[in-house]
Amino acid sequence: MFPLTIIGIPLYDEIYLNDMKVIRDPIHGYIKLDKLTLSLIDSPLMQRLRRIKQLGLSNLVYPGANHTRFEHSLGVMHLASMLIERTETVSQEEKDELRVAALVHDIGHGPYSHATEGLMKYYTRQRHEDIKSIIDKTEITEILHDNGISPEKVEAHIKGETEFGKILNSEIDVDRMDYLVRDSHYTGVAFGLVDHERLINEMQFYENSLVLTAGGVKAAESLLVSRFLMHPSVYFHHVSRIAETMFTRAVGDMIQRNELNPFDMRKMDDGEIFGIIRNDDEYAGELANRLLNRKLYKRALYVGLDEVGEGVLKHRKNIQRIEVEIAEIVGIDPKEILIDVPGQPDISEMKALVKMNGKMQRLDEVSHVVATLEHAHRDNWKMGVYTPREHREKVGKAAREFFDVKKVTKQFLLTDLE
Repeated sequence: MFPLTIIGIPLYDEIYLNDMKVIRDPIHGYIKLDKLTLSLIDSPLMQRLRRIKQLGLSNLVYPGANHTRFEHSLGVMHLASMLIERTETVSQEEKDELRVAALVHDIGHGPYSHATEGLMKYYTRQRHEDIKSIIDKTEITEILHDNGISPEKVEAHIKGETEFGKILNSEIDVDRMDYLVRDSHYTGVAFGLVDHERLINEMQFYENSLVLTAGGVKAAESLLVSRFLMHPSVYFHHVSRIAETMFTRAVGDMIQRNELNPFDMRKMDDGEIFGIIRNDDEYAGELANRLLNRKLYKRALYVGLDEVGEGVLKHRKNIQRIEVEIAEIVGIDPKEILIDVPGQPDISEMKALVKMNGKMQRLDEVSHVVATLEHAHRDNWKMGVYTPREHREKVGKAAREFFDVKKVTKQFLLTDLE
């Protein structure tokens, strides 16, 4: 067997090329794939991820944000492989399980990624980590059984329920490392400066936990600063929030009218579900056509916790009732008002454990930077009331009165720029 070459330059010696291929990734360079991972990649469930955007509708803000769950999954597998290869206590059987778990960890995502996750959880009582029901009696299960791998064990790794599964699902894991760098690259937002190689080299298992050593604190700070800055700029950019709220309401409307089965969404890709709502002759179709032509609702109200207080979080269960109340005050159709109240602001990475001076401490206890971010993250939280442009002023006035919005004098932030 000849060594694999690109433009005449050998990439790997022949010893690594038996049943092995490499692919070029713009983030991590060359990623090696063995016979097992190649067979999984060629399965329909993995190929579906090529048609699911990593950042949902964020390409309405950042035109380059068209990367998919497929390439992210390859990146997570690559980083997981780097970490487990330097962990001496991991058996070969566990290494195979973990590489598989890293590769298939996102096959439970619905179309447009997190945009449909809340709906699927509400109607199906399943999260995207619950993959066993998806892979049951499929080609993936056959491949796992043929290689002596338990599907139940793979799912447990994905959920972080095993000791080594914390590589994939814990306060600081390879999933976060990949998506921060990848999302930064494709949006062009230069905040994703995460030294994942340093982080991986400074992580170890200790007392059944994945912990950082003292030498990894600065790299962890970099990760958290990146996440903090990416949050308002990308993940919670107001245009993305408006578009996702419109899309979610369209899908929810079709579910309520029994025009769409929520259990089927776990098998759909972006194009399939958008085609369904776009062809609807009622409310969902109206919203889909607005999204298609980027005729989005506008912000009538967009405020933080300092202006509405944490008591506003209790309204998350009564959103549509409040929309009806405000619409009656204004005298418009309730469908022309969309309220978006995100959950409690939280950055779980701050609770990561650091092994320092022979004892375990939380990351926010050993880093003043992280402790400061924990408080500053509240400023990233925003609730929105959205409506067509022509109703913006009167809806905003009614919403301010309903939510008893306080006037807060605060320092101007660059993230407040439109």
